[in-house]
Amino acid sequence: MIALDVETTGTDFEKHSILSIGAVSLFSPTEQFYGECRAFPGAHIEDRALEVNGFSRESVLDESRQSEAELVRAFLAWTHDQRDLTTVGQNPSFDVRFIEAACRRGHLDFPLPHRSIDIHSLAFMHMTERGIPPPFDTARRRSALNMDGALRYCGIPEEPAPHNALTGALCHAEVAHRLLYGRGLLDDFTVFPVPWTVHKIQ
Repeated sequence: MIALDVETTGTDFEKHSILSIGAVSLFSPTEQFYGECRAFPGAHIEDRALEVNGFSRESVLDESRQSEAELVRAFLAWTHDQRDLTTVGQNPSFDVRFIEAACRRGHLDFPLPHRSIDIHSLAFMHMTERGIPPPFDTARRRSALNMDGALRYCGIPEEPAPHNALTGALCHAEVAHRLLYGRGLLDDFTVFPVPWTVHKIQ
């Protein structure tokens, strides 16, 4: 499995461009990928998206940066050595669909499977099994369990802002591994114990 995160100029995979890709192998966590690119010509750029990911309008239009197609080609080359291309993340279909659209724009073969593992579902089930009610938005009548909530549940601080694709992928990998296997994965998170394991020992 690979934890995957992309940063983009907006939320529409047809109109908006990838700006960065971060990925981490859950089976070999030292195998990581990170790269940035400029927006593809004619891409819509939303100011709100740039506020979240920290890119400036000037940087995403910088012609000295590699193109979206070049970034995706480099990411696909990284995936060649991965034995399992199942993606895991918070709403991973968002990231996968952006990469698929970028492959179409760049005339590249798209290798990622559409079946993926969603951290929201993993955390929701894990909390429910332990008798912990997942957060709920009564006004919108839907789950309110977001990525920061999943991180806190797993004993990990919220992601720093602005959001970075590699930081996101690392957090996705750590949270998924804790929820699936009950233990940590990455050295950066060893100072944060798995809460339900600590409570069990006590």
